[in-house]
Amino acid sequence: MKSRLLAGAAAVVLALVGAMLVISYAQGADQRAVQNLEPVAVLVVKTAIPAGTPVESMTVSLATEQVPASAVTGSSLKSLDASKGKVAAVDLVPGEQLVAERLVAPEDVKTSGAVEVPAGLQEVSFQLEPDRVVGGRLAPSDHVGVFINLDKGGLEDKLDAETTKLAVRKALVTAVQRAPQAAATAQPAPTASADPNAPDPQDTTLPTGSLMLTVAVSDVDAAKIVFAAEFGKIWLSKEPTNAKDSGPRVIQRSEVYK
Repeated sequence: MKSRLLAGAAAVVLALVGAMLVISYAQGADQRAVQNLEPVAVLVVKTAIPAGTPVESMTVSLATEQVPASAVTGSSLKSLDASKGKVAAVDLVPGEQLVAERLVAPEDVKTSGAVEVPAGLQEVSFQLEPDRVVGGRLAPSDHVGVFINLDKGGLEDKLDAETTKLAVRKALVTAVQRAPQAAATAQPAPTASADPNAPDPQDTTLPTGSLMLTVAVSDVDAAKIVFAAEFGKIWLSKEPTNAKDSGPRVIQRSEVYK
């Protein structure tokens, strides 16, 4: 009886010692794993940063994270102290490490997707909300129709009438600048043949923030756009070069239901 009790006690002691050895080994493995990772603090993009954004305006869109040394590139930045005065060379997407090559002098920035301005035309920019810019789904090289709305003065014989007219046809978009937005849910990567500057046609996320559009137009059309931006309202349509042209027409209240 006594021998059985001793054997049982010994078994319990051995079990406890074994458990302690297993726990100790596991803790040691975790520590060894952390040591092997050699975590390094680097800057990581948390919310999208458009090309051309000054370094001084990036702070709210960046965060310092511990990243395994094996995943850190030689040019990953730990702070912005040495990058003051520079701007983002390209659009920066959430999740990527901020590397030195992404920051350049302002004069070295080339707007992503910018297109060549045809001879004889000039560029003019204006700012609109997404609902007035085809839901924000425009990209450089698209063509747009510029609708101008006036509260009064659009018709010489009806000075107090509200009017709308497609005043500029098939204007070439040369640049699109978007305000910074919060990080969106990751989307499948585009195919190799897809245009990286074009909006995703399957993206149903409601756009937020204003857009700055630059179009190449004649001097007369540039004056119309500037006037409308100052004294009227502008609405755009996406108008490909083969879109039907039904001729100039001024829309007023009496025309809407016809």
